[in-house]
Amino acid sequence: MKRFFGARARRVAALCAVALAACALTACAAGDEPARNLAAQTGDDATATVTFFSPMEKANPDAENTARTASDLTIAMAEEQLGVTLAYRTYTAEDYQDKTYDEVCLDRVRADQDDLYLMNPDAMVALGKEGRLADLSGLSCVQNLREVVKVANTVDGKLVGIPQEVVAYGLFVNKDIFDECKLELPNTPEEFLECCRVLKEKGYDTPLGANRWWLETFVFAQAYADMYNGGDVAAEVAALNAGEARYSDYMRPGFEFLKQLMDAGYINAENALVSEAFEGAGEGVDFMAGNTPMVMAYWGAANTDTAYGNPSFNMQVIGFPSAKGQMPVVSMTGYSVAAGAENLQGALDVMDVILSDEALKVYAETNRVISPSMNVQVDCVEPLRPLSEKVEADTYVLATNAGMDVEQWGNVCLVVRDLLGGASVDECMAKLDALQDAAAA
Repeated sequence: MKRFFGARARRVAALCAVALAACALTACAAGDEPARNLAAQTGDDATATVTFFSPMEKANPDAENTARTASDLTIAMAEEQLGVTLAYRTYTAEDYQDKTYDEVCLDRVRADQDDLYLMNPDAMVALGKEGRLADLSGLSCVQNLREVVKVANTVDGKLVGIPQEVVAYGLFVNKDIFDECKLELPNTPEEFLECCRVLKEKGYDTPLGANRWWLETFVFAQAYADMYNGGDVAAEVAALNAGEARYSDYMRPGFEFLKQLMDAGYINAENALVSEAFEGAGEGVDFMAGNTPMVMAYWGAANTDTAYGNPSFNMQVIGFPSAKGQMPVVSMTGYSVAAGAENLQGALDVMDVILSDEALKVYAETNRVISPSMNVQVDCVEPLRPLSEKVEADTYVLATNAGMDVEQWGNVCLVVRDLLGGASVDECMAKLDALQDAAAA
């Protein structure tokens, strides 16, 4: 699943959305501060209603909708099988003005306003720790989930969210440019830096197009490559939560790497700080026109008729550089049920239908994405094969792990923005330490 943010980004999403009609994908909430860490109705003619809060637009749940998204198709399955109606309650920036989707979710769950939610990781962690989300571990669909999905969405021993897709971020490379410059695709940070050096010498002023959302993918790839690929994840997370290990020690190499890219002019930090995803110098049009050799984005951006679909050149999507080679960065946004939901059982029943293998197959085949079910496999477009092979071999790092006391996806994004704005690496590490200390307190 993907990340929802502001109005300008939703205009971009209209061009590249492959799952949720009014969702856009990014790295953290659109705010400037880091995140702190059925019963059926009675009566023979009554139809049970489950209320669903999400960024999706569907004004009338009874209306015929021939252009439903993949998510809507699975919800239609639930409506038919269970005899319920999903009543959509929709977030729009116009309705909530300066409040982000996350802030509105927090308010609505705490006030028990809805039954079912589509939720970002940081909001899920906060609400899970407050005990406001139902434990989903008893659902039938859970037995088919990939282990990574359960790890990423478990808070205090409870499975509080399940996605309809696993989102893998990767490095989108213009392979034709690399071939012309006699460059191999980079595996390690050192190889990546050398590629950037050669590309700049060959006249590519900005070898890596960047925006203000996704540069943290480079940090996660380097910080957690060992943990999620051979390490004892449970023990290392426990040490972080206890303060025996520091997030700053894990992440310093990644921040130092980004600083090198900035200082050498391989990314345009000033432009990246104010650029939305798929926009700005070095991204979007520049990448598709062959003027910028590399950008970072998520899996669905490579599909046909999306942001980087059908390029005129040979595009390859690979993992980010790490000591263990090319490393996909995985995040996920989940469906959650409010523990205080008026129609709790109905919402759980809906979850079991829309997250069944049957529904997930419909979703994955419609959107050509990675399914959270280990039983659902979908062929991907050719440029995604390198990234797909890594994920299917369980080679990746998690950027959303609900078991960590410090929310990762949003907080690290914001600290990376500090770096782009001129903060030193030491200042960024101090901010990570402060977040960890606050979580412990």
